[in-house]
Amino acid sequence: MKVITLIHYIMGKGSGAVLGFLVGTAVGTVLGVLFAPDKGTVTRKKIVDEAQSVKDKMSENIHETAENISNTVKQKQASLEEELEQLMSNASYKADDAISLLEKKLAELKAKNKKYQKS
Repeated sequence: MKVITLIHYIMGKGSGAVLGFLVGTAVGTVLGVLFAPDKGTVTRKKIVDEAQSVKDKMSENIHETAENISNTVKQKQASLEEELEQLMSNASYKADDAISLLEKKLAELKAKNKKYQKS
């Protein structure tokens, strides 16, 4: 009963289906080995072997997950850099447009000012 409660606790924390599968596999294997009609030394050896197998699988899954996260971060960084470059380019064009407009307005003001100075 405690094993089932432990499994519910782990799954309730949102640890994911993979962890639940691995825990379920390990618990099922241990229970199957414990109820098998073998000598204690053989049973203990089977438990140790299965525990090592589960540990290896978890280690492999952790490594794959870390690699996937690293790749995703690299892709997102490249995408962000491209978007930033595009934003800077757009801002540069907008600044050029604003400068051109201000230069035009300044020229108009200078022309009006000359008119007023002549009169």
